[in-house]
Amino acid sequence: MKKQGSDSKSAPVLPALPEPLKDLKIKYTKIFINNEWHDSVSGKKFEVFNPANEEKICEVEEGDKADVDKAVKAARRAFELGSPWRTMDASERGRLLNKLADLVERDRLILAAGFPPGVVNIVPGFGPTAGAAISHHMDVDKVAFTGSTEVGKLIKEAAGKSNLKRVTLELGGKSPNIIFADADLDAAVEFAHIGLFYHQGQCCIAGSRIFVEEPIYDEFVHRSIERAKKYTLGNPLLPGVQQGPQIDKEQFQKILELIESGKKEGAKLECGGGPWGDKGYFIQPTVFSNVTDDMRIAKEEIFGPVQQIMKFKTIDEVIKRANNTTYGLAAAVFTKDIDKALTFAAALQAGTVWVNCYSAMSAQCPFGGFKMSGNGREMGEYGLHEYTEVKTVTIKIPQKNS
Repeated sequence: MKKQGSDSKSAPVLPALPEPLKDLKIKYTKIFINNEWHDSVSGKKFEVFNPANEEKICEVEEGDKADVDKAVKAARRAFELGSPWRTMDASERGRLLNKLADLVERDRLILAAGFPPGVVNIVPGFGPTAGAAISHHMDVDKVAFTGSTEVGKLIKEAAGKSNLKRVTLELGGKSPNIIFADADLDAAVEFAHIGLFYHQGQCCIAGSRIFVEEPIYDEFVHRSIERAKKYTLGNPLLPGVQQGPQIDKEQFQKILELIESGKKEGAKLECGGGPWGDKGYFIQPTVFSNVTDDMRIAKEEIFGPVQQIMKFKTIDEVIKRANNTTYGLAAAVFTKDIDKALTFAAALQAGTVWVNCYSAMSAQCPFGGFKMSGNGREMGEYGLHEYTEVKTVTIKIPQKNS
């Protein structure tokens, strides 16, 4: 169990936004294999658009099965017995990883860090081509995937049909966030807001099902509306902007369609509810109240800036409702009653449960989901287990005759 270090009597303080990068220039659009840049074998490229203004940024080499095969062969050579990577001790590997982290913070630089050729290969492409080739490849021993549950199922299926490669999946979520009447209301409102609207709502652990105890429901809704209205939308590369666009047009349209379903099914639209601006895939920060469990916005992963607030009366009721989902990635409970908090920590079917906080994560804490939110864990000791094999070596020792 991990404690959140902030004062429980005050609302969380968001870290200052980093200074936007200036004079960005596109440098690398090719495939990175064996510490070299390559064109795609097919010669295909795909266009990349800026979601803030819908303008084309560049074209990137489109990798597929042939490029994946080149990358896998390079990786296999890099991990052969006697290769620089295999003969490198753990502390030196650690130094390389730390050096890479420093360089990534300065400039996204594997070659400059000094990694041997083939250890890290990057093949940009699409799921049905590059992704499928990786999942089916007989020389890939482990796949880690973060994305949708639907694609996660395809990867598991491909692994079973190929070489039974090990697969860990970090998939979708519809995480419950439970607010009791005895909670610190200021902190609960702020954490619930951050837990949903962070990164335009495009976050797997988004606390998108907010259950609020009946006595404080109206006040919680009122404060949540006021908080959502304070957002500054615009180009995320400009100072002071708090919410940028959704990732692409497809996701933009999906979110708007789900918002419309909420209106039609009887949820009360408190604020937002539509596009923002003349260009780009921006959606207004949206808050729904009077949401019921059978509505699409309460069941489907929206992956956008849409907050749903539901009402509950009893502990038993809210536990059942919180667990009544095919997902199980994260959950939170806000209360000053430690017994109540521990009861919920045990009862909630989720890989991560936060008490009086949200999105409090660290590299030491295992992260992953129950049910259709995936399997396996990232980070912490359990994350390392997924990348190691257990081997038994038995040696006969000659017996000395007496």
